[in-house]
Amino acid sequence: MEENDVVHALAALAHGLRLRVFRLLVVAGPDGMTPGAIAEELAVPNATLSFHLKELMHAGLITQERDGRSLIYRTAFEQMNALLGFLTENCCQGQPCLEQGAVACKC
Repeated sequence: MEENDVVHALAALAHGLRLRVFRLLVVAGPDGMTPGAIAEELAVPNATLSFHLKELMHAGLITQERDGRSLIYRTAFEQMNALLGFLTENCCQGQPCLEQGAVACKC
């Protein structure tokens, strides 16, 4: 992952509502959620949510798919994992300390 992509992703997550949306979609997993379900869960107006969903999509952190007349938003897990990997690749003085599949350093 390039540094500019990391900065863009972190900037997108540096807003409370976008962070809550992202975390909600992480919990939803591969099934994702419709904008209506997200808006209801987080008690935000649809217009406000739409703006923040676009920001997360531009950062590559979520995806959008049309399913009939509905839009489904999902976490881009590959991008999320790349971001986590970039943030932790030099922990423990550059020595490998992450176990396969771990998201936190052992040190």
